[in-house]
Amino acid sequence: MIFKLVSYNIRYGGFGREKHLAAVIRDCAPDLVVFQEATHPRVIERLAADTGMKAWGARPGHSLGFISRLQIDHHEWHRPRGARHPFLEIVPAGFEMRVFGLHLSAVHSNWTERQRVRELQALLKGIEQHQHGFHVVTGDFNTLAPGAELDPQRLPRRLRAVVWLSGRIRWETIGIMLASNYVDGYRTFHPLDEGFTFPTRDPHVRLDYIFIPASFAARLKACEIVKESRAVLQASDHFPLLAQLEA
Repeated sequence: MIFKLVSYNIRYGGFGREKHLAAVIRDCAPDLVVFQEATHPRVIERLAADTGMKAWGARPGHSLGFISRLQIDHHEWHRPRGARHPFLEIVPAGFEMRVFGLHLSAVHSNWTERQRVRELQALLKGIEQHQHGFHVVTGDFNTLAPGAELDPQRLPRRLRAVVWLSGRIRWETIGIMLASNYVDGYRTFHPLDEGFTFPTRDPHVRLDYIFIPASFAARLKACEIVKESRAVLQASDHFPLLAQLEA
């Protein structure tokens, strides 16, 4: 059975853009959507209703939330020490799999990259007991993969100053995922494509990722950036990421 998973940063809670967000989600026809910046539970509740989803979860002020076509056996927010945002654990009913959603600290600099490293290490420690079973780690990592290039001139002026002050950025976070024996879902199917997910109106960085353990790589059947939906530019500043898994 194919399980369709979407990771989607909906920007500032998605308030006022529910119609566009719902249109993008319907075009994906997912089983589960993991949101970042889902800070307004009423927006998530409305998206569940507008897309025909059975279950949803969100908390005021929390970045991570979800909607699901399937019943959910268990969901829980976990906040490891040192993490800016709690990570979200979701267990869909009827599937032997877990989905872990995350949203790491923003802004491109060496200072924030060190914070992202600490947050990711805390998350990996937190899910250690599940690391030998089939699971997915997905979300907005707010960082670049090894070998990717950042063009500071395409950043807002205030952020260009931060990059300049912190020096040449040592991108480490995604390297930790790969060294921890995870497979980069998008890169598996698109080894040469840049895969930019942000911002939608001038895509120039890949911030959104889906990872699965390398031992389960054969169960990843597809991973795509959703760009074709007519509402995607109005819905958010991130493109959603859609994976198809054999669950």
